[in-house]
Amino acid sequence: MQKLLILLGAVLLAVGLFWPWLQKLPFGRLPGDIFIKREGFQFFFPLTTCILISIVLTLLFWLFRK
Repeated sequence: MQKLLILLGAVLLAVGLFWPWLQKLPFGRLPGDIFIKREGFQFFFPLTTCILISIVLTLLFWLFRK
């Protein structure tokens, strides 16, 4: 558990440091993401992005477990 928390902290630190460059990546604007914009209302749900992140994290956890 300690190693996982240290790894998560390091990942969050790296994401924070590289955020200006990471914002330019197309994540969050992939085909399949739901975006509804009406007068006085905006709704955004990154469905495809969530699925992609889930697959990547599943693979990473599967690799670290072995």
